[in-house]
Amino acid sequence: MAEVSNTSGKRKEAVARCVVSAGTGKVRINNVPIEIFTPELARLKIMEPMALAGEKASKVDVSVNVAGGGFMGQAEASRTAIAKGLVDFLKDEELEKLFRDYDRSLLISDPRRKLPKKPLGRGARKKRQKSYR
Repeated sequence: MAEVSNTSGKRKEAVARCVVSAGTGKVRINNVPIEIFTPELARLKIMEPMALAGEKASKVDVSVNVAGGGFMGQAEASRTAIAKGLVDFLKDEELEKLFRDYDRSLLISDPRRKLPKKPLGRGARKKRQKSYR
């Protein structure tokens, strides 16, 4: 086991940096304990890798700094960073296989990005309507 493991996860515009160290199972997101993190849906998403790891996760402390994007993008970036950190810190092939089988995005950041805006439209696809009559 390494003394500390630094990993990162990305989703849309959100970037999460995670530090995993030996400890007692504490998880902090931007210095807020996970128990009081809101919204609840995002908290449950972030806790998925810890719940899957089970007993192994109770021996480590996790600290995540996340910025950019919306709250759900931040939650998914955080869970990727945490899962990568746990695998890297514990050097556990079994855990890596478990994460990969459960949801591949736990270990691989989602590469999808927003399409660029085009002229004559408000977004990537929507255009101003034309009338010929």
